[in-house]
Amino acid sequence: MTISSIGMTAALLTTAAYVPQAYKTIKTRSTRDLSIVTFSMLFAGTILWFVYGLYIHDTPIILANGVTATLSGIIFFLKIGSFKKGRRR
Repeated sequence: MTISSIGMTAALLTTAAYVPQAYKTIKTRSTRDLSIVTFSMLFAGTILWFVYGLYIHDTPIILANGVTATLSGIIFFLKIGSFKKGRRR
């Protein structure tokens, strides 16, 4: 196994871990049990990792963090939306 395939496998696994949460959150529109602090930090961190990956031209970092930033961003913005509407759901 090459170092690149290790990176791609890690990227696939860590990114795929967010798919069930994003799917459930989008489907139910419920963010009640999710931490806004956690998802704000995750969203900001993955954006920074994505930019870093672009800077060093590292495909696994770019792909994993681009997808994870999208998924965590969706959840984060749904959470913010529930606060704005006063639902806290």
